[in-house]
Amino acid sequence: MLASLGIDPLAEQVYRSLLANPEEGVRDLAQRHGTGEEEIGQALDQLSALSLVRPTGSPGSGFHPVAPQLAMELLLARQQARLAAEQSRVEASRAAAAELIAEFSALRPLGPSPDHLNGVDAIRERLAEMGRAAQSEVMTFAPGGAHSAADLAASRGPNGDLLKRRIRMRTIYLDSVRNHQPTVEHVTWLYEMGGEVRTAATLPTRLIIVDRKHALVPAQSSDARNGAVIVQSEGTVAALCALFETIWAGATAFGCKPAPSLGGLPRQESEVLRMLASGLTDEAIAKKLGVSSRTARRISAELMERLGARSRFEAGVRAVQTGLLPAQR
Repeated sequence: MLASLGIDPLAEQVYRSLLANPEEGVRDLAQRHGTGEEEIGQALDQLSALSLVRPTGSPGSGFHPVAPQLAMELLLARQQARLAAEQSRVEASRAAAAELIAEFSALRPLGPSPDHLNGVDAIRERLAEMGRAAQSEVMTFAPGGAHSAADLAASRGPNGDLLKRRIRMRTIYLDSVRNHQPTVEHVTWLYEMGGEVRTAATLPTRLIIVDRKHALVPAQSSDARNGAVIVQSEGTVAALCALFETIWAGATAFGCKPAPSLGGLPRQESEVLRMLASGLTDEAIAKKLGVSSRTARRISAELMERLGARSRFEAGVRAVQTGLLPAQR
């Protein structure tokens, strides 16, 4: 019953027995469960490691079990910490994989030779061609924060044409654009036209995928405007589609408020803490969140003050100690 919480069947039986008969010792428990004292000792060790039992003050007088409500809270908190740690590792791996895919696709592509696009105008022209040729779906990562009102207005023509043709459009923006009125108005228009929009605290790279056959990625992750690559390799495009679907599943619909992280912090603040612990500068944090450097410095300073930390490293340590960040191996 409690195996999903990390307790094996014998340890669970011993815990239940101690709740009913806390005065029983190892020998009594072995007789009750028809097993050896060594196995009972191993079960008690497991329960002790999970902080579910502790020896009583007097030697040989049994073990004291933690009350079930507190015990379950401890187990669930430990499981949440493990899930948060795993999620953090997945996020870090996802970002690294996306950057690697983008760089590898630009430098040494597999499969059909990709088209290299130089400059903003060439990128826009190719995007227009891809849009006209789209038959079923367009998926987009739109990092970089708030877009100018002029750029948003210019995109309505091609986006409107796609949606009128019943092409499914899914776009993931950064959470920070929720405070940008022109973007809010643009997303409202997309919804009315049938588009789907979600937001995430951070995004690994700029990305546009058309019909799950063609993907546009930056030639350089540092500046998406310098150039781009059209990727057509089946395996690489499939990996990029999987990346999109994973982030889409964890993103928040624009009409809903982003849920807090497992540590209870707003999602954006949790990401800032993680980046502080990783040693990123305020400028790098600002770029990933799509906010100004001033805003990133303010969030970083407030978090460090809240944690009583004098350095970024100390902020990371204190965040782990207080459960705001998962412990990393």
